[in-house]
Amino acid sequence: MRIGILSDTHDNMPLIQQACALFNSREVELVLHCGDYVAPFSLNPLNQILKSDYVGVFGNNDGEKKGLQRIAQGKIRPSPAEFTIGRWQVLVAHELAHPDTAAGKAYRLVAYGHTHRPEVQRKGDTLIVNPGECGGWLYGSSTVAIADLETLDAEIIRL
Repeated sequence: MRIGILSDTHDNMPLIQQACALFNSREVELVLHCGDYVAPFSLNPLNQILKSDYVGVFGNNDGEKKGLQRIAQGKIRPSPAEFTIGRWQVLVAHELAHPDTAAGKAYRLVAYGHTHRPEVQRKGDTLIVNPGECGGWLYGSSTVAIADLETLDAEIIRL
C-alpha cells in the first residue's frame, strides 16, 4: 500500500496543489498530513484535487481548528493520533521528540512533521518518515514523501 505523506504546508497553495498532483500521478491510496495546514482554505486542494482520501493531525500553527475540522469533515485529529491502514497501525504526529521510541510500539509507520527536515529511517518492522516541509517557507526546499507499507520503503520527493 502506497501512502503519500506531507507536512507543514503553511498555506502555500501552489505547492499543496503540486503535492496533490504528484500523489495522484503516483496513485497513492491514502495521504497523511502531519499538521500545520494553518488556514482552513489550505485544505481545498486535498478535497478538490486529491483522488485518494486523506487523514491528518493538528500542528502547533493550526489555530482555527473548528474551521479546519469543518472543511476536513472530521479527518483531522489531535496529535499524535493512531490510524488503522489496511492491516497495520500507523502513528501520525506533528511534534514527536523521539520518533525512534514510538517505533517500538508495533507501528508499521510513524509519520511526523514540525522540524521541516526530511528524514527516512527504518527501525525493525517500523518505517519512520518526516516528509520535510511542503510549504517551503523555512528552508526553501519543498518536499513530500511516498511510503510503501508492504516493502517498508519510502522516498523523499522535491516539488
